[in-house]
Amino acid sequence: MPFELAALVAPDHTALVLQEVQNGVVGSPSALPALAEAAAAVGLVEHCAALARAARVLGIPVVHCTAETRDDLKGANRNARLFLGVRKSPVPLSPGSAAVQVPDVIGVDPGDLVLPRHHGLGPMTGTQLDPVLRNLGVTTIVGVGVSVNIGMTNFGFDAVNRGYQFVIPVDAVAGVPAEYAQSVIDNTLSLVATLTTTADVLASWRG
Repeated sequence: MPFELAALVAPDHTALVLQEVQNGVVGSPSALPALAEAAAAVGLVEHCAALARAARVLGIPVVHCTAETRDDLKGANRNARLFLGVRKSPVPLSPGSAAVQVPDVIGVDPGDLVLPRHHGLGPMTGTQLDPVLRNLGVTTIVGVGVSVNIGMTNFGFDAVNRGYQFVIPVDAVAGVPAEYAQSVIDNTLSLVATLTTTADVLASWRG
């Protein structure tokens, strides 16, 4: 295991942040079924679960950033086709519903943090995520989840703009179509993030 990755994701300054890894997005039924299929194809939920288990053992913060929309749509975005498409889905992301819960195989440990958001494209702008991570002394984010098309890419840019190191296990993210997501990873995210795999992060944490 290269020393550089081990130092970059050392437990004393790293957090694992799961972006929209929730039943109504990457599970079934999903508000975005094609994205859920892409996530299943790479084993995203299982890889996220393995990372979360290892992080908890080492005391690495595990942060679940979920997306919710009130049934009355108060405060919800209406300014992009993505939001309109999700609103038409038969799977609403209602606060408190099963759709906004973390998949059982990952679970929410008593020490985990859950930060729901009600607006926007990514987990960091206008949310509690940045100040929470800073208060925890985090300088490296291991970012996992969906989608490479929008949410994860937005997350990566926001994290780098705020001074964080951003690490992406590429088998713990997904987008649609898969070929496009791979192109974004290769040609865009590779320029701002450290690309790795779940196995390599786990090996680094095992020492």
